[in-house]
Amino acid sequence: MSNGKDDNPAQNNSSQMTLEESLEECMVALDLFLNNHFNESLERLQPKVGESMYHALIYATILEMQAMMTFQHEDICNAGATMKSAQDLCQRFRRKSPNLGKFTGELTEEQLHAEVCYAECQLQRAALTFLQDENMVSFIKGGIKVRNSYLIYKDLHSYVKSQTCLKGSGHNHLEGGISFGVGAFNLTLSLFPPRILKLLEFAGFSGDKDYGLSLLDDGATALNLRSMLCVLLLLCYYTFLTFILGTGEGHVVEAERLLKIFRVRYPRGAIFLFFAGRVEEMKGNIDEAVALFEDGCKAQQAWKQFHHMCYWELMWCFTYKRAWKMAYFYADLLSKESRWSKAMYIYMKAACLSMLPKEEERPFGENEVDLFRQVPVFKQKIAGKSPPTEKFAIRKARRYKANCPVRLAVPVLEMMYMWNGFSMIKKRPELTEGMIQTLVEAERTLLESPENEYSLDDRCVIHLLKGMCLKNQGLLQGAEEFFHKVCSSEKKLRFDHYLIPNSMVELSLLYIEQGRRDEAIKLLHKAKNNYKEYSMESRTQFRIHAAMAKLKAGSVDADQTHP
Repeated sequence: MSNGKDDNPAQNNSSQMTLEESLEECMVALDLFLNNHFNESLERLQPKVGESMYHALIYATILEMQAMMTFQHEDICNAGATMKSAQDLCQRFRRKSPNLGKFTGELTEEQLHAEVCYAECQLQRAALTFLQDENMVSFIKGGIKVRNSYLIYKDLHSYVKSQTCLKGSGHNHLEGGISFGVGAFNLTLSLFPPRILKLLEFAGFSGDKDYGLSLLDDGATALNLRSMLCVLLLLCYYTFLTFILGTGEGHVVEAERLLKIFRVRYPRGAIFLFFAGRVEEMKGNIDEAVALFEDGCKAQQAWKQFHHMCYWELMWCFTYKRAWKMAYFYADLLSKESRWSKAMYIYMKAACLSMLPKEEERPFGENEVDLFRQVPVFKQKIAGKSPPTEKFAIRKARRYKANCPVRLAVPVLEMMYMWNGFSMIKKRPELTEGMIQTLVEAERTLLESPENEYSLDDRCVIHLLKGMCLKNQGLLQGAEEFFHKVCSSEKKLRFDHYLIPNSMVELSLLYIEQGRRDEAIKLLHKAKNNYKEYSMESRTQFRIHAAMAKLKAGSVDADQTHP
């Protein structure tokens, strides 16, 4: 590959790396990375970032992953600048054709690789733009980068299948790059509700989820430079996105199949230990999940950010077990070490303490009222807006401003609902039973307390959560009654307006389970169209979209079963 000093990269001299050598060396660096040797991986790549587009791209990719985990401004800026340099280097290797977007005639192997690397740089820079900048102009610029990247991937995909495409020694890496790009776009776009797609200027693009998943799977299971990106995206989708933005089922079988391959290759790889823990959590095997997350922390000490991902999951694991002090302990660690969302961590610390009996001593002498009052201080902005979970925490903590605050009824369980945590304990009846006990005690406390402006909202929170528990237990009629109770209080709610559309979503999912298709559709349309500007609205809209997709898939299956 060129040293970048000449305007014509094709004029290589013998001292420069060939494309094949570059790909081989980058594979070694990626192996180091996945075996927890993060710094050694970067040291291996760094000397060649000025001359090899693959060294530049992989080096920048690792820095971007680090930035997304540390969430520190300097790390984000550094990753952005490095990715921009990588993109500039790729540009020098691209074909010099004014006919952008369409590939005509024959391209050299190097030019093809330059196209796919250039598109990937654009895609990753867009992701950083969304993460970093506080003004809308930058946000739109990110959207334009995404669009350009999308068009290159789309045309490359057609071109590599054509007769004119040269298939060189690095063709499997090229195909892996295209599988990653086209697969990532199809999968990501399929998750977005149409309303949000239009906002992102993606009108006219439609994502085919199954097609995206199959391309990413091809990329993940073939041995190529992009298999890491493909497998990480798939594992995120199977274990997080389908849970948090979907209907809460997750894809355990698919995630386990991929993990089996990569855990043989990287038995102590912290990334794969983390995802293995997440899969056990989804199966309801909380103790096994805890052991894997703890193992993930022990596996490496170089990047503390990986520990923070494990701490977050450990906090929830102990929440499911109602081990409030242990959940508090991990929220406390996060509040001290992680920059991701201090407001959220402080809120969770306060929420865990508020679940303890009044007379019980608090760890480190902390007090939940003081902690709740601190939550707004740590508000941050991403892409000009506060993250919805932080806004929710700040809104809920607001009542603690008063001299004699009215305590929140079950703040940990309410936040657990927002992260779809009730689905996690579905397979563990004793954990759901524990949650019911907590809710019954909270309800008793509410009844014994004098009526105040929050009383009705608090009762409705408990009704929604009780409905979730009864649904877990298969007591669908009881669950339905609780969800209806919330919906019938719509006119009287004063603060927690999110409860109405969410109760409707839960009711519709209940109806889908019972085959009451028309009632489910009617409720989903009502939840989608009749409610605006409530807490965590976009997350609820994602879930509505996922429920609609589930209904659609069900009707296709039914059509195929009954011709």
